[in-house]
Amino acid sequence: MKVKTIRADWLERDGRRLDCNPYMTGAIEARATLEALRVRKDPLHSITRGHNGGIYNGPQFARRWVEDPKYGVPFLGSSDVLNSDLSMLPYFQRKLAQSPKLAHLEVKPGMTLITCSGTIGRMVFARPDMDGMWSSQHVIKVVPDESKIPPGYLYVFLSSKFGVPLVVGGTYGAIIQHIEPEHIAHLPVPRFDDPFERDIDRLIRKASIGLASSQEKVRNATALLFDSVGLKDIPAEEWHRMGPDLDFVESKPSVASLRALNFNPRFKNLIEAICRKPHKPLGEICVPGTLKRGGRYKRIDASPEYAYRLIGQKELFYLRPEGRWIAKSSVGNDVLVDEGTILVAAQGTLGESEVYCRAEFAWGPYVTMAYSEHLLRVVADEAVMPRGCLYAFMRSETAFRMLRSISVGTKLQDQHYAFKAQLPVPYPNRKLQVKIHDLVVSAYESRHHAIRLLDQAQMLLEKKIDEAA
Repeated sequence: MKVKTIRADWLERDGRRLDCNPYMTGAIEARATLEALRVRKDPLHSITRGHNGGIYNGPQFARRWVEDPKYGVPFLGSSDVLNSDLSMLPYFQRKLAQSPKLAHLEVKPGMTLITCSGTIGRMVFARPDMDGMWSSQHVIKVVPDESKIPPGYLYVFLSSKFGVPLVVGGTYGAIIQHIEPEHIAHLPVPRFDDPFERDIDRLIRKASIGLASSQEKVRNATALLFDSVGLKDIPAEEWHRMGPDLDFVESKPSVASLRALNFNPRFKNLIEAICRKPHKPLGEICVPGTLKRGGRYKRIDASPEYAYRLIGQKELFYLRPEGRWIAKSSVGNDVLVDEGTILVAAQGTLGESEVYCRAEFAWGPYVTMAYSEHLLRVVADEAVMPRGCLYAFMRSETAFRMLRSISVGTKLQDQHYAFKAQLPVPYPNRKLQVKIHDLVVSAYESRHHAIRLLDQAQMLLEKKIDEAA
């Protein structure tokens, strides 16, 4: 519970608003700090351009999904903008997206994207791999006028400890929180000398390019793995064209399951295609005793110096994983993972946009975090296959569809314990395995370096403001 003394002049200044949000978020203090700066401050609306002045979200509209990318555009929801891997996005009907009503919702590099409904105030700098995507009405776009302000500098200020409180301070709503473009239009943006702003912008652009490059390397690693054994990863649209899974016969079902999904023809076709090429069962590749979920523990909140940051299924796929801090003394060692562990969302539902059965790679700073028991740990025995090489397969659409096909459960699905170890994995020669592994590691090193650049830019700006206040 937070307790704070509110001065009477703060109430007067904020229009006698009596809800807690503007006063508890730090917006008052941030505004006071900015007002004390002896530098020029530009209202946000004066340094943006484009649709509705360059600060806008969109109208409400019905979602029309398509399966084939030829007829759709990748679509970003308010949570999707936070994800590192954007290859799993659903496709929104292209004809409707490009209509006069929704054409302005196209994302362009250099925009600042701000979540404005539900969990508000999360911000992302639109990077090159977001070009040509569309976003929902729950994302505000801030389009900088590059003749007046460097885009990267504007993003860093808005996402800083001074910008975020001002953005979220205008929140309204009881159950579902909201902000609208007009609530941030007059937000003051401090201006410093041009070389400083350009330096900040260069750091952000370099980070943006690094993040896009990271994703390209990961995709190339997956493509190389399949190509090395004469296969192609199945696109989602091809999987859907092979269905539906109706009217088929399984004469000798496994006694481990009588669920039709576990024997569907599409799944069997994938299995047979891989088995015709060099392959090994997943269980033979993994370290004995792994290929299972983590343990269950009581979660006791604690200060960061005595705690692990606990990452769940949804947060796992964020560019910057978030999570509560839980006491180290309350959990076992199996909440931690070794470098190169593949983490798979192991429980969920079968919706196309759900993270259930998607995979992530624990590398670098990821091994300092704790992971919930809802995540399957896949740990390759490096004498059999390098871990990055196995991840290149586990993140593929083929692996995703195979994992979903061994689902068991009613509402909440899980992967069948008897089938996981039997799934075939393409198995190229050792030289290619190492090459694929190195490509994955290079991708994650690029990703973590880019995040350090983002942090460096924010630290430089916040220090500049603190010193000038």
